[in-house]
Amino acid sequence: MAYRETEKMRNRKAEARKRIIECTYGCVADGGFRSAQITRIAACAGVATGTIYRHFESKEDLFAEIFRIATQREVDKVAEALAAEDNAVSRLEVALRQFAERALRGPVMAWSLIAEPVDPKVEEERLKFRRAYAQLFEQAIRDGIKEGCLPDQDARQSSTCLVGAIAESLVGPLSPAQADTTEQAETNDHDPLVNSIICFCMQGLTGTRR
Repeated sequence: MAYRETEKMRNRKAEARKRIIECTYGCVADGGFRSAQITRIAACAGVATGTIYRHFESKEDLFAEIFRIATQREVDKVAEALAAEDNAVSRLEVALRQFAERALRGPVMAWSLIAEPVDPKVEEERLKFRRAYAQLFEQAIRDGIKEGCLPDQDARQSSTCLVGAIAESLVGPLSPAQADTTEQAETNDHDPLVNSIICFCMQGLTGTRR
């Protein structure tokens, strides 16, 4: 007789997978992918290390899944800001500001998503999501050109430059080498940095000094 998995077993597997993902996410948020050791994740999730590999073929597959989950949350926030009822310039400014502010509020996870050295499988996901951000910005730029609030430009190229500019400008501030203490990181006033980044990006899009 062929083995048939019961609903109870399926639920147990689903719950174990959920705990593994939650614990891995927590480890990455606390110390980046480098701190997410399989033994630590297994202990946190209350499973054997072998159980993790029954749900994910490798550590790289697990990390890629965490990267997708974490980055999709940020992409959704940008999409939400760009979907607001306002002109394209205002929507782009709000979306860029939200991206920067959220990154600086969660520097460890943001560093992991933007710049931490990662395995090729995770780097592949990073490139996919950079394109996802660029596509959102591209549509907003096209809207702005149609509205007349942005000058005519190559929307695709501009969106790619926008993603590169904001990501690169955050690498230094998010770097673990820049975080002297958790307390200092939490009390830093990031407004001047965020304003500077937004000013640069918007000048590039509008062709005017703000």
